[in-house]
Amino acid sequence: KYFEKNKNYVVVCNHSSFMDIPITTPFMPRPNKTIGKSTFAYIPLVGVFYSNGSILINRKSAKSRSDSYKKMKRVLAMGFDMVIYPEGTRNRTSEPLKPFYDGAFKLATETGKAVIPTLLFNTKKVLPANKPFYLYPCKMAMHFLPPVESTNITAKELKEKVFKTMWDYYE
Repeated sequence: KYFEKNKNYVVVCNHSSFMDIPITTPFMPRPNKTIGKSTFAYIPLVGVFYSNGSILINRKSAKSRSDSYKKMKRVLAMGFDMVIYPEGTRNRTSEPLKPFYDGAFKLATETGKAVIPTLLFNTKKVLPANKPFYLYPCKMAMHFLPPVESTNITAKELKEKVFKTMWDYYE
């Protein structure tokens, strides 16, 4: 409903489970790439799909971070949506969201792309962080919120606006 034809977006999602990427990437309404940890590429079977659908990043490497940022800009230039989890890592707190990092919002303001805030529900119930190899059957949901324009606003202001929008919707 919010994805306009001939326009692409930076889509930001909350991140609370390893289920988030397998749910978001294939079920977005349009072609997209996501950002993800390079170590996941080594997981048997899953790693092949993960590597092809993601821009891989080694967060400990400044070069990897810089290269991945350039790749994200290329993804947007090709007309794909870029899916980013601005909390950085899984939210293991009892709060709806962890503070956001700047990257997604810097990307949006530098490219002029609007941000679509997206909330995932129940992925933490399906695959909790503290229980490896545990899948609990549960209905998951992905809610898209109205786009937030990135023009005439700083990356910091955009980040704060999107965070508040997502927090308020979650509550």
